Amino acid sequence: MDALKLPQAPWDGDGALDAANHELEQMTTGEVMQWALETFAPHITLASSFGAEDMVLLDMWAQSNSTPIDVFCLDTGLLFSQTYALIAQAETMYHITVQRIRPRISIVQQANEFGPSLWSHNPDQCCQIRKVDPLASHLTRYQAWVTGIRRDQNANRRTAPLLGWDPKHGLLKINPLAKWSYDDVFRYLKTRNVPYNPMHDVGYPSIGCEPCTLPVTGGQDPRAGRWQGKEKTECGLHL
Repeated sequence: MDALKLPQAPWDGDGALDAANHELEQMTTGEVMQWALETFAPHITLASSFGAEDMVLLDMWAQSNSTPIDVFCLDTGLLFSQTYALIAQAETMYHITVQRIRPRISIVQQANEFGPSLWSHNPDQCCQIRKVDPLASHLTRYQAWVTGIRRDQNANRRTAPLLGWDPKHGLLKINPLAKWSYDDVFRYLKTRNVPYNPMHDVGYPSIGCEPCTLPVTGGQDPRAGRWQGKEKTECGLHL
């Protein structure tokens, strides 16, 4: 890991990322995570929706002992009760405080301004208000962010690199679990006895906001339960 170095920001125009990715692909996931923390701390954060992948990354960060855990969630005000319960459980287990990043307006204010249940008639606008804009504001504090993206989640993520430049937010994006499968994720969780959202056990491989998340059936991709019946497949955070 010591041999892998990056030039100064912005890291996006001279082939440095391709070279870094070549080396990172040879590392274990734990080594990728350790390298990221050693390279970018304290200017690195973990974006967590408290899905299964995010709990793996949180546990790996806790094991590193190299830097205090910096983790945030986008608290849309529409998360499942099970998600809120898991956040509280993780805070106790890992002795952390999760940064809850909230939108500029409440659900009631949003309904007054745009009509009730905006997510049902304009989900893109709802995601923009409750997720995309808060994320953009929050990430201005960092040089790199860590996500739980996996290449097998859907077609949009199939080519996700371990390390990429995020031009929308102007920082590096690190996807340590890019090569993992869903089975890999749960093998880790159960081996390490890491808590996870019980909804994963009843047909919810991907869990977002309550009004926009349904269980999936066999053969569907893991994110098929998000915004069912609409062309929308991403909230906009990773586009």
